[in-house]
Amino acid sequence: DAVKGHLHPVTSVIREMSVIFDKMGFSVAQGPELETEFHNFDALNVPQDHPARDMQDTFWIKTKPGETKKVLRTHTSSVQVRCMESVAKDPVGPHAFKIVVPGKVYRNEATDATHEAQFHQFEGLYINKSVSMAELKGTLERFFQEFLGPETKIRFRSSYFGFVEPGVEVDVWWKNRWLEACGAGLVHPHVIKAAGLDPAVWK
Repeated sequence: DAVKGHLHPVTSVIREMSVIFDKMGFSVAQGPELETEFHNFDALNVPQDHPARDMQDTFWIKTKPGETKKVLRTHTSSVQVRCMESVAKDPVGPHAFKIVVPGKVYRNEATDATHEAQFHQFEGLYINKSVSMAELKGTLERFFQEFLGPETKIRFRSSYFGFVEPGVEVDVWWKNRWLEACGAGLVHPHVIKAAGLDPAVWK
């Protein structure tokens, strides 16, 4: 008998998540895994002296003097910056948009049961002239209820991420306990400005 192939579990989960967000008007965006320092750090409000830039956390690519510094991207958030840049340069003018960004990312980690040098992230971005934390919570609530079941509940806990303001940790009530699921927040005005949009207009 011929051996039948099948999708990797990670691929199946990414596809399922993408379909759920597609129903809410999000499109899938992709970006380079070899990224510039600007898109990976600077535009995302990561300070020059932040430990995340150190060699022990980031795979820096050797470049010649004067060349643009590049890294293996440490998060998929660099794609958010690239999409905002594209919208900012749209000949018709900036416009609202929704994207999800699935992809591989790289950290200079010691491999163990909970850490790996290459892993997957999945994140979303919604840019409009009016965006609220209530919309964010409603979007995530609908996602998790479709993904894990209609009785699923979520909660927000205040947290800090340099590229959002305010920032929250999102917990999911699943199998009778709170499970930390993801980080979230409203895009920081500095990030919106770095991508070429006016933070006084776009949120």
